[in-house]
Formats: sequence, structure tokens, C-alpha cells
Amino acid sequence: MGKFLAIIGGLVSIILGIRFLTPSWWWRDFLTVLKGSVPPMLIFGGLIALIAGIGEVKDAIARAKEKKEEEKK
Repeated sequence: MGKFLAIIGGLVSIILGIRFLTPSWWWRDFLTVLKGSVPPMLIFGGLIALIAGIGEVKDAIARAKEKKEEEKK
């Protein structure tokens, strides 16, 4: 029963969101929020991707060193 309530609640939320987003005086506010929130999200998302990539490279280097040490034995 909880799954159906979640689906119905989600649909109602989407419909209300579309209904209240359509007036022109809300559209400007929405664009203002969008302009203010997208750049920080891109910056933080890029930082997270950069940190994850650096960690992946470090792991690959460590695996390569371990493999070389195993081959020497």
C-alpha cells in the first residue's frame, strides 16, 4: 500500500509543481533560482569528479606497484 501512496503523492506533486510553475510571474523567480544554483552544482560536481579521478589514479598506481613486487618474488 505504501508504494501506491508514494506513486500517487509523486504524481500529485508533479502536477502541482507544473501548475504553479506555469504563471509568468513565477517563471522569472524560477530562472533566478536556476541561475544561482546551477553554477555551484557544476563546480561541486566537478570537484567530486576530480577527487574521485585522482583517487582512481592513485589506486591504479598502487596496484601496478603491487603487481611488480609480486613478479619480483
